[in-house]
Amino acid sequence: MTSTAATVAVIGAGFAGSEAAWQLARRGIAVDVYEMRPRRMTEAHQSDGCAELVCSNSFKSTNPENAHGLLKQELAAQGSLILEGAQACRVPAGQALAVDRELFSHWITQRLEQHPLIRLRREEVRDPALLLSAYDRVILASGPLTSPQLADGLSRYVGAAYLYFYDAIAPVVGTDSINMDVAYRASRYGKGDADYLNCPLAEAQYLAFVEALLAAEKMPFHTFESLRPFEGCLPIEVLAERGPLTLAFGPMKPVGLRDPRTGKNPFAVVQLRQENRQATMYSMVGFQTKMTWPEQRRIFRTIPGLEQAEFARLGSMHRNTFLDSPRLLNEDLALKSEPRLYLAGQITGVEGYIESTAMGLYAAKRVALHLLGLALPRPGPCTMTGGLVRYVTSNAAGNFQPMNAAFGLLDPPARHMGRKEKRAHLARRAMEEIAALEALENPAPQQPLTTSGAALPEG
Repeated sequence: MTSTAATVAVIGAGFAGSEAAWQLARRGIAVDVYEMRPRRMTEAHQSDGCAELVCSNSFKSTNPENAHGLLKQELAAQGSLILEGAQACRVPAGQALAVDRELFSHWITQRLEQHPLIRLRREEVRDPALLLSAYDRVILASGPLTSPQLADGLSRYVGAAYLYFYDAIAPVVGTDSINMDVAYRASRYGKGDADYLNCPLAEAQYLAFVEALLAAEKMPFHTFESLRPFEGCLPIEVLAERGPLTLAFGPMKPVGLRDPRTGKNPFAVVQLRQENRQATMYSMVGFQTKMTWPEQRRIFRTIPGLEQAEFARLGSMHRNTFLDSPRLLNEDLALKSEPRLYLAGQITGVEGYIESTAMGLYAAKRVALHLLGLALPRPGPCTMTGGLVRYVTSNAAGNFQPMNAAFGLLDPPARHMGRKEKRAHLARRAMEEIAALEALENPAPQQPLTTSGAALPEG
């Protein structure tokens, strides 16, 4: 790799990398973007285009009173390239934001290639140390299909034990959607504090639940995802296939979880464990699954106590390179062991295109502020961006797993509110903070920024 006049290098031209490069350049910072395609393709990508969509072409809701919609509003207000491109390449999808995927990738690629401060270099990076010797800062945004060689180079900074290569994710439920008239607090055999929520099932309810699992529509593994998970990480539907009582003697074992209302152990129980310090989310213990998302919503809402469950995250099992970020990253998304090396996108432990974009934008802004000598506050956990950053840098759960945008990531309001009022309040509060931060950074811009930063229209 030759010497360069650029100040920052970005590894990867996916959603996070493309956004990071744009945000740096629009602040007058020269950046080199290293993208290994087409010299070396991944198992999922079909082209050499930047920000190529490899799964759905939908970016989910634009409604600001939806967690995904609020995150889009925050990004649009900060001049996101990805959001501008999505609007330019939008196709009809109701309240969802969906794009023509080929047109979208071409649009993003063209904008990056045409910017005078961005150089797109079609080279594979296998060791971040080589770039750290040539640039002031490096942002690694290599995505869920990071090459084994680059993962090996990164492991020298983070340790192989903190670099994961697939997800076995259990669903997460919003606390205020759990029916506490049915669920009860208890720890097994009364050991320790009653930290778990327990949803009890009678025998008939349990057997109907198992039957639904067996009949549910499942997501197939892609050929490049040929996972062989540990026995303790098997999908619940695979366990159910071993026999009708397997779950009752496994993750749904009721022994030692007496229901205080009946004084007896239920036939089976679904345990929920606190997911964050704010206790606004609980995860379903041992419920990793390959069921489709509609099937998960339908079947899990048959569990007593979860009839009206709002899911902050649904279960999945798929290949995804990501870090144990709470142990490794500081609040700027830089490695604690190497503060000049920043991480962005799915490798930090977020799920989704727009969540990855948000981490790219956030990391680039923190890099730019350091290089420009500006001391400005970070978005706080009253914003969706700040909530995601807090989750990936300080999550208290013992088993860190990737997360989508969810209202449970935000600090709750000071007073109790109904669901609709609460979401409107959270959205308004978040956008007020983002607007205040933008005004601090750009009180009188010395050069015009190259995106409008307009809010997204709904629907």
